[in-house]
Amino acid sequence: MTLALFDLDNTLLSGDSDYGWGCFLVEKNIVDKAQYEAANLNFFEQYQQGKLDIYEYSAFSFAPLANMSMDKLNALHREFMEQFIAPMMGEKARQLVQHHKDLGHTLLVITATNSFITGPIARAFGIDNLLATDPKIVNNRYTTEIDGIPCYKEGKVTRLNQWLSEHDITLQGSYFYSDSSNDLPLMRLVDHPVAVDPDDELASFAEQSGWEIISLRN
Repeated sequence: MTLALFDLDNTLLSGDSDYGWGCFLVEKNIVDKAQYEAANLNFFEQYQQGKLDIYEYSAFSFAPLANMSMDKLNALHREFMEQFIAPMMGEKARQLVQHHKDLGHTLLVITATNSFITGPIARAFGIDNLLATDPKIVNNRYTTEIDGIPCYKEGKVTRLNQWLSEHDITLQGSYFYSDSSNDLPLMRLVDHPVAVDPDDELASFAEQSGWEIISLRN
């Protein structure tokens, strides 16, 4: 059974869903505009530089989730999908997903962004399997803590190995599509690493390693 892995933000999506969620909360006046925008941008830049403290960022990004009920959050997410995510879902990305489906591959989205944001997005691409950073839930409400291992950098490798063991699947013949040098620990493990609209560090590494480089931008 061949596994096709996909990063989400700036890979399948032509944008960042986590950063977009923060912008959406600002637009809805759910968070303080000046304070949240500045912090959100700072964390985003840290991620791009490979310097993000995933625990610090998660405490920040989970805070608005912890302040609302699940029903309210789900209603907001539907609006977020229409306004922010649908325009990021390009035709080339949809075709790539369909290509792997047609080959009978097992598809999985693996992303550092939290599962509340990314679950509906993965399903919108028709991908049932998701590994993401999970917010801890207590009494049917999100908290500001991570549940288990964050799905970031080497954590993606750990989470994926757990998933492979649980599903009796190996990485033989596997593909992984990503834009980010943060994903190099996992890209080195698959048989077919593909750099998608890569950042400078990943582009350089992919060229030196002879990896395929593609664009999913329309």
